Amino acid sequence: MNVLVLQVFVSLMLVASSVLLFIYSMRHRDHEQADRLALFPLEEDSARPARPSDERTSPSASQE
Repeated sequence: MNVLVLQVFVSLMLVASSVLLFIYSMRHRDHEQADRLALFPLEEDSARPARPSDERTSPSASQE
């Protein structure tokens, strides 16, 4: 019976701490970063894509 009381107490402490951390996150607006990170892959790439290497210009082809 003592184990059941301890388990209920620990469970309530975990729920209370998660609610407190959620409130802290909402007050400091940490949740808004998730929206920005979700859209990050949709941004245009500014770098040029690399050209595919030609077999004739590769160093291994010149050594043969």
